[in-house]
Amino acid sequence: MFVRAPGSRVPAVLATGLVTALLATACGQDSDPSVATPSTPPTAAAPPSATTAPTPSGSATPSASASTPAVDRQITVTIAKRRVDPPTARVTVGKGELVRITVTSDVSDELHVHGYDLGARLPAGTPGSVEFRADKTGLFEVETHESELVLFQLVVR
Repeated sequence: MFVRAPGSRVPAVLATGLVTALLATACGQDSDPSVATPSTPPTAAAPPSATTAPTPSGSATPSASASTPAVDRQITVTIAKRRVDPPTARVTVGKGELVRITVTSDVSDELHVHGYDLGARLPAGTPGSVEFRADKTGLFEVETHESELVLFQLVVR
């Protein structure tokens, strides 16, 4: 007779969670294995007052506050009724720049930066941010997972 102990469900639950996490992060993986590790971990949501919104082809507008380091490029995107503002375009940054991407969506979603494999939760109406050093050159798609919207293409030169 086999008796299951109450604690025996923990490994199964952990394994299920791990498989789910691996599947969620595998979407659109780049074929280049050198881009699988993020240069820095994603940061918590930035307060709306600490952000500036340059146009996708505009120049960088540094922003700083006492609690966050100055960034070389702040990119702010808003999603409302499945519309991306500013409209989807290419955003060019220089290699080595510190980039902060802040997204506010009217529905809960997840932000994902391909190539850097960074992500952030996007609770409805609350900004979510990722901050990283643009240390890999190339063209990287920035999208949402649930709604599958392409926010912009990040060009690092």
